[in-house]
Amino acid sequence: MEVLKIPSKEAVFRKELAKLNEIFENVEPAKTKLCEGLIEDAAFLLAENHVLKEVISKTGMIKIHPNHPELQKQTEAGKQYLKNLNSYAVVVKTLNGVLSKDLSEGDDEFVEFMRKANGGE
Repeated sequence: MEVLKIPSKEAVFRKELAKLNEIFENVEPAKTKLCEGLIEDAAFLLAENHVLKEVISKTGMIKIHPNHPELQKQTEAGKQYLKNLNSYAVVVKTLNGVLSKDLSEGDDEFVEFMRKANGGE
């Protein structure tokens, strides 16, 4: 039986950080510098949730009373996972907004051609 190797929290963090830094490679340097903290936070939250997923896969997100199934309680790991997930989504949405603005600010070749054709206006 082959044992599945689960990446460490640090490995997940480094991989996500590298991915996000690669995505921001061609963004204006000032914007990239401004986003450094958010990029690190996104990688951190993803790595934290990686660990929480491991716990949740064993415990579940909800504990159900064995004799009274109507009595249910959300686990702390489940609560934290959802908080982290929401925070991660907000951070990624913010970073995506920076990327979108950076891409839309540059003139494409056609706009530049038209500007020159109209006397540089």
